[in-house]
Amino acid sequence: MKLSLSVRIAEAACKTKLNIPFPQVAEIAAATGYSALCMRASVAGVHSSQAELEEIRGIVDQAGLVVSMVTADLDIPQNNDQAPQALRHIEPSLQVAEVLGSQLVRVCLKNPDDIPYAQQACDLAAERGIQLVHQFHPACLFEELDQSIEVLKQIDRPNFGLIYEPASLLMCGQNYGTEVIREILPWLKNAYIQNLVVTNDGPDHLETWCLGDRPFRLLPYWDASGQGIDFAEVFAGLKAVKYQGFMTVHQAEGIVTADDAHAYALRCRDWVDSFSS
Repeated sequence: MKLSLSVRIAEAACKTKLNIPFPQVAEIAAATGYSALCMRASVAGVHSSQAELEEIRGIVDQAGLVVSMVTADLDIPQNNDQAPQALRHIEPSLQVAEVLGSQLVRVCLKNPDDIPYAQQACDLAAERGIQLVHQFHPACLFEELDQSIEVLKQIDRPNFGLIYEPASLLMCGQNYGTEVIREILPWLKNAYIQNLVVTNDGPDHLETWCLGDRPFRLLPYWDASGQGIDFAEVFAGLKAVKYQGFMTVHQAEGIVTADDAHAYALRCRDWVDSFSS
């Protein structure tokens, strides 16, 4: 697997800007052993000018990195009702990916009416050699495993696939281990990792369609309490299917200083490395 660092680790709570200048984030990723950055609209997206996109690409290239994926529209990480609109006007997102040198664009589907637009967007993306991907995520068509697979079959495009994300599956009461990874393998294009525990005293809440409101608490990846994601199972499952795509450290941390970002990125890399022995 290739290790990617999401700019999300340094995003402000509004998800529209970073707390740390992007050039520093890129330098930190390179210095701590990552091969890629997962780009979000908080840095560059459909609202960016061509010159701004080219500047970001230059920073990435200068750091010796690549862009593992782009989330080019601010509505998509917000998972709001406007998020699927990007499928109806996919060309700007494809342009962002093309300039930044990424082959993956994250999209969002909220209802069955979005499926024909996903098909059309895939056809346009295929002309540029780009793939569209959807994260397992609450409050969308990719909450539950069986429904997700059914939607994938309906879209029926070779360049539409999944971002495996076990924390979202856990949030929605779904299994996420080796057998699930084997089941989604035909569509597996990317992988995110976050860690959390669903608990009644959780300080955060997320609405799901399948189970209603879910209170939760984020946990460090290396939490030893046994309450969160079984990452030994996650990494064993990915190894079992010989997954060779990107693994992205994706947890929202709200880091505000470069020193803290460097320490966090380094600890995450060492933690991931511990599963390769």
